Amino acid sequence: RLLRVFSLVRQYKMSKLPSDTLRDGVSFVLEKSKAKPRKFTETIELQIGLKNYDPQKDKRFNGTVSLPTIPRPKLKLCMLGDAKHCEEAVGVGIDHMDVEALKKLNKNKKLIKKLAKKYNHFLASESVIKQIPRLLGPGLNKAGKFPTLCTHNESLEAKVNGIRSQVKFQLKKVLCLAVAVANVEQTEREIFVNVQTSVNFLVSLLKKNWQNVKSLYIKSTMGPPFRLF
Repeated sequence: RLLRVFSLVRQYKMSKLPSDTLRDGVSFVLEKSKAKPRKFTETIELQIGLKNYDPQKDKRFNGTVSLPTIPRPKLKLCMLGDAKHCEEAVGVGIDHMDVEALKKLNKNKKLIKKLAKKYNHFLASESVIKQIPRLLGPGLNKAGKFPTLCTHNESLEAKVNGIRSQVKFQLKKVLCLAVAVANVEQTEREIFVNVQTSVNFLVSLLKKNWQNVKSLYIKSTMGPPFRLF
């Protein structure tokens, strides 16, 4: 059993991704991005192709990892808060709604769907989260955006940064995934570490680790892809 634990740790740490290839990939993506500057900050996406996996039969993985540097600093968040949290949300620079604003939606499915679409993630105060099912019905839950609980014992800014640094790997019906893991404003080192952390975490979720990886690419939003594996 100890040997198995050791081999799992080793598999997680031993990346089959050569450092030189990853460095070349990061340089390539940044060069292409600088050659054609955009009016927005491009994200850098990790694109994964899987093999020897049957989404119908095999267990579909779902995992979240926190990256060392925030990949999407402009991720749109909304605080469903009490008075204190709504005030803090203004200071942190995120949108907020109080119970009265939620009541005004009147459980209207179209309005709740529109709200869910507008934001990437929701947070909620302890007193508000209990009322979400009654105020909004199952809308946010169905959209996979049920709020993250926020208490007054923790810093809202730290909570927001924690959410913005997370990336989620979830296998659905197809054998390819694309996840934003960095952005072109970051340094080469920051991008390198974020991509490496993401790849190693993804591989640890797979049934046969690297044997399930068919291809790995990185690309910026508008740039060409670079094959890493």
